[in-house]
Amino acid sequence: MWSVMLKTRIVTAIVLLAGLLAALFFLSPVAWVVFCALICACLGWEWGALAKWSGKAQVVYGITLGCLCLVLGLFLLQQMLQGVFFSLWLTAGLFWLLVVPFWLWRKWPLCRWNAALTGIIVLLPPMLIFIALRNFFSFRELLMACALVWVADIAAYFSGRTFGGKKLAPSISPGKTWAGAIGAVIGVLVYCNVMLLFAPGWLEMRHVLLLQPLFVSLAVWSIIGDLFESLLKRQAGVKDSSNLLPGHGGVLDRVDSLTSTLSLIGFYFCLKLLFFSIYFSNHP
Repeated sequence: MWSVMLKTRIVTAIVLLAGLLAALFFLSPVAWVVFCALICACLGWEWGALAKWSGKAQVVYGITLGCLCLVLGLFLLQQMLQGVFFSLWLTAGLFWLLVVPFWLWRKWPLCRWNAALTGIIVLLPPMLIFIALRNFFSFRELLMACALVWVADIAAYFSGRTFGGKKLAPSISPGKTWAGAIGAVIGVLVYCNVMLLFAPGWLEMRHVLLLQPLFVSLAVWSIIGDLFESLLKRQAGVKDSSNLLPGHGGVLDRVDSLTSTLSLIGFYFCLKLLFFSIYFSNHP
């Protein structure tokens, strides 16, 4: 049984990676927005299940979130409504930095009055960053952000299984250990430094030294993003957010760590923009 499940997971992972890379390299900017909107719609539908909504409410919320992502993504391509995106990414970053740690500590449940708004804050800003990274920067930056999360997940998995030890959050996710969390941070640090060896033309030593603290913080929050979804699934009484992906559960199960890290990347962009606007206003 385990071997069959493992094979299913591997096949699904290969198909997902191939599909992502094909979309990343071959879709037009508008088609990429549509692709991200479809993912956002799936995430919204799965979020409704975690909120224990009815099937109809899940579908309506998923379609609404997907359409919102589509419309805002098209505005983003035209570089319009910049204040809206600034507010979204700033709000999402503050949510992950200030609210989610207390949410995990207090184990707050998703309620009817907070589920819809929380879903928008958790799901929409990272998908818009997904659009922005691909269309305004390069494939390299987007793959680098995704690879950071993948490295953290893989390093956490193997270090946790190898060393075991004290549980990280047993009441939320019994499988996660402190050894896994430390392994994730070490893995991301190694990944950050390896980039210097293979890409000296675009990543100098001074950039790596600046990126290391940023990468470590993103690795930590990728774990927090995973824990946050684990808490919501435990409260909803489900093992996976859905069964859309054979062997992997739902789409949200695959991107839970990315929701936090991409949101914080957006937050970083906002802080950088704010810093330069203040600097140049004081140094004309």
